[in-house]
Formats: sequence, C-alpha cells, structure tokens
Amino acid sequence: MHMSQDNNKKGHSVNPAASEDGISKGLANYGDRGFSLFLRKAFIKGAGYTDSALERPVIGITNTGSSYNPCHGNAPQLIEAVKRGIMLAGGLPMDFPTISIHESFSQPTSMFLRNLMSMDTEELLRAQPMDAVVLIGGCDKTVPAQLMGAASAGLPAVQLITGSMLTGSYRSERVGACTDCRRYWGKFRAEEIGAEEIAEVNSQLVASVGTCSVMGTASTMACIAEALGMTVPGGASPPAVTADRIRVAEQSGTIAVEIARKRLTIDKVLTEKAFENAMRVLLAIGGSTNAIVHLTAIAGRMGFEMDLKALDRMGRETPVLLDLKPSGQHYMEDFHHAGGMATLLRELKPLLHLDALTVTGRTLGEEIEAAGPGFKQDVVRTAKNPIYPQGGIAVLQGNLAPGGAIIKQSAAHPKLMEHEGRAVVFENLEDMANRIDTPDLDVTADDILVLKHIGPKGATMPEAGYMPIPKKLAIAGVKDIVRISDGRMSGTAFGTIVLHVTPESAIGGPLAYVQSGDRIRLSVEKRELSLLVSDEELARRRAAKPVVVPTASRGYRKLFLQSVTQADQGVDFDFLMPPMTTKIPKT
Repeated sequence: MHMSQDNNKKGHSVNPAASEDGISKGLANYGDRGFSLFLRKAFIKGAGYTDSALERPVIGITNTGSSYNPCHGNAPQLIEAVKRGIMLAGGLPMDFPTISIHESFSQPTSMFLRNLMSMDTEELLRAQPMDAVVLIGGCDKTVPAQLMGAASAGLPAVQLITGSMLTGSYRSERVGACTDCRRYWGKFRAEEIGAEEIAEVNSQLVASVGTCSVMGTASTMACIAEALGMTVPGGASPPAVTADRIRVAEQSGTIAVEIARKRLTIDKVLTEKAFENAMRVLLAIGGSTNAIVHLTAIAGRMGFEMDLKALDRMGRETPVLLDLKPSGQHYMEDFHHAGGMATLLRELKPLLHLDALTVTGRTLGEEIEAAGPGFKQDVVRTAKNPIYPQGGIAVLQGNLAPGGAIIKQSAAHPKLMEHEGRAVVFENLEDMANRIDTPDLDVTADDILVLKHIGPKGATMPEAGYMPIPKKLAIAGVKDIVRISDGRMSGTAFGTIVLHVTPESAIGGPLAYVQSGDRIRLSVEKRELSLLVSDEELARRRAAKPVVVPTASRGYRKLFLQSVTQADQGVDFDFLMPPMTTKIPKT
C-alpha cells in the first residue's frame, strides 16, 4: 500500500520534468504540466492500468484491420502476438486504429488515399505518447504510407507485414491473385471460357486472407521493407495464416521494446545505403512498377531524391533472380519455403551495402550470415542463371516523356520491346470504356494504345495503365499490345506497358497532344520513348488546345489536386517533403 502511495506521489508532482519517453511523453500544454500528467493518468487508469504498467516503455501498434480489407484479415491475431512480444520484453503495448486501405474497396483509387494515410499515421505517432511503434500493414498502399508517416515522425519503428494469402486450386491448376485473375479474365474477354467457368474460378483465386500471392505491389513492398532493414529478419515472406507469421509478429514486438530502449530512431535505419539496397532488391525480384513511386516517396521524406537515370544504370547490372509471377512461375509461399529474403540477399551480397543498419541493431551483412548457408531450392536463381539478365524495370526517356517513364521489361513481350506503331488514342478513362470493345474501333495488333489523363492530377493515378486488349483483337488471339499512359498498373499485371509518363497529360505534358494516327517509337534497349511528330507541330497543338489543370472546390480532393507531385517525385504532397539533400542511388 505504501509503495502504491509513493508511486502516486512520485507520478503526481506539481511540476514534473518534461519527459522524452513513456506515458509522460508529449503532454498537452494547459500551462500546468503536473495537471496534464494527472489527467492523463486518471483516464488511462480507468482502463485498469497500474502505476507499474505505466512506468514501462510504451510501444504503439497501428491497427489497420477493417472488414473492407481482407488483406489485413489476420490483424487481430497479429496484434495479440505483438502485444505478447512487447510484454515479454518489459514494454507496455498500446494499439490504436488508423486508416485502412484496400485496392478493391477504394474509390476513385487507393493511390488517392495513400498520402492521407501517411498523414494519419504521422500525426497519431506524434500526438500519442509512445517510445516506438509497430506498423502493421500489408495491402499495396499501406506499407508505403506507414513508412512515409513514420519517416516524418522520426520515432523508432518496426514494420510488420500482414503476409500473403495462400494459393488456391481450380480444376487441379494452382491459382493465386492476382496475376491469375487477369489471365482468366483475359480468357473470358477472348471468349475462350464462359460465364459459368469465370464464376467458378472467382471463388478459388483468393484462398485465404492476406495480400496477393504473387510479386505484386504488396509482396514487393514487403521485400523492400526487409531490404530497408525495417522488419525483423525473415519478416517479408511468411504467409498471413501461418505460425511463422505469428512468430514474426511476436519478434516484432520484442524488437520494438529493444529499439525504444536504445533510441534507435528510424533515420538511423532509413539511410542512403538502405535505400540503395532496397532498389537492388526491387530490380532483382521483378518487383512492381508501383514500388518506384512508393520508394521515391519514402526516400523523399528522408530528404533523398530519386535519380531515375542512376536507377536504370543500376538495373543494367542487377538481374532478376526471383522466379515468381508475373515475371516467373512461383508464388510467395514458395519463396518463403525457399528461405525467403535471406536466400535472395545471399545471392545479391556482392551488390549490397552489407554495413547498412537494421532494426535489430545489427547490420544487413550480419543478418545474412546469421541466416546460415542456405539450401537447394528452385525459386531464387543464381546470378549466373537469372530469370532475366537485367533488372525487372527499365526507365525510358524521350520527347514523349521528358521526365521519364517506366516499363516492366521482365513481364513484357520480347517482340514488342523494340516497336514502332500507330497511336490509337483514348482521351480519358470514360472514352476508353466507351470505345475499347466496339467492333468498329480502328485498331490492329501493331498499333500502340495511348490513354491520357490518368496521372496524379488527371485521375489521381489509378491502375488503369493495364488497358484491356480491344475485344476484337482478343477474340482474334492477340495476347499483348504496346500500351502507354501516365497512370499505373497493378504489380500483378503483365504485358508491354509503358507507365508513369512524366509530366502527365493533365498539366500539359507531351502525352496530352498525341493524336490517333501519330507514330510512336519504343526501344527498351535504347531506353527511348519518342513521339515521331515535329516540335513545330507539337507547339501548334499546344497553342490550339491549352490545358486546364483539374481542380476541386472542397475537401481532401482539393488538397490532393493542389499539392500532389508527379510520378518522378513519388506522387507525395509537396508540403510533406523536406528539402532534398542527396540524390540516390549514387551507383
């Protein structure tokens, strides 16, 4: 009894010292610090906490669970495991909700909400007392949003990936979202299968909660998070519904307490070397094109400016080693069974900064060594026997994309990567939806589809760059056609598709002035994307059709359209980015 009274006396000082940690951190200023702490403790004790509990390091846990988000369907189990790890290490776990974003339940597009989630995450990390945070996320925009917000907040942080879904089976064929979703839908559009079969496969593509089971954006960002040093070792690959994933969650809680005590803030992990390691991994896994935008945004929050030309040079010496769809044949659970990121990083050692620090307090090189020598498997190739001889993504430039564009060369058709064709232009998404399947559409397999006004300001950058093959061509057996836009495509998609054309058409980029019938040249080998129209003709078109940049009258959409940057700057808000101090990669 006396001990409790003593603790209360100690905790209820009239003028307690300003605290940098624990439950006393960041007290509201009423002009009376003692009263602020008194109020805070009174309310938290209403939940049954003791003074002893409140004296421990406080570890926040972001709860991104939602009925709208099956990618995070295991969040309750992960939170319980994280709490267990925190308490075993002597910390006090405090979970709290944040925005939850799912690709299929976000209108007009999940990209529209990524920056909002990053702001939500940042401000809650700042507003609430915590010494470190475990960021639970998995779906495509969640991990980048959390890392962006945490980078700006500056706390010690650990990323906990929710994990991939299990693969399903359809008529004895192994299937998984969402590369196989697109493959079967392509068959349906081409009238190779009927309504009954497409309905049957719809129930088998997603066999459990979790993120897409291929190397889409979610899996790519999971691998990038581990390459950055932001997860516990082996944190990228365990599927969502496995015991391994639960153990990773417990370890993440334990590590969070350790980094809180060491004050291992996020800026000590998200260094220039860490980002260069992440770029190597992105290229070597045949990762999602979206990851370039996200990695640019995360790096931008740390003051690092992405140099796309240098990234492309890095890509020429970094082969694709991971045999996962859509660039290969396997799924994320196969990658996990093959040893996960440790197996990949072991093969990439000569290209990595092994002295980069991770959240464990050890270097990346030390973690690779601790993982052991590896074993025989067929999912991660050797550098001498790659899936693709260069990095999965190539950066293009030319008069059609002065600020750059990208193509996922490892998932493109080899015969189309050196191609010149006639432009078939769609002015916007509505125009494409209205005309793409009309029998009288003037299009051949040698043409190039061009879709305008789906960039950051034009349409908040949806994943509409994966334009469907016009139905008349699909029925004729055409499986791929060159497509160009200022938008994005899903990381699970495949095809000869040029994306992120910068500057976008909505702000007067050259793409705005392409007309049907123009000739366009694509050369992936030369990294060229050229509109074969004279400068004089382009100037005439600009004068005849001035651009009106989209605006909004109110709300978050107004903020987005006023502040969003272009793809080469990460599609972040300009007011969230500090001054850029260093260009990366240096390679």
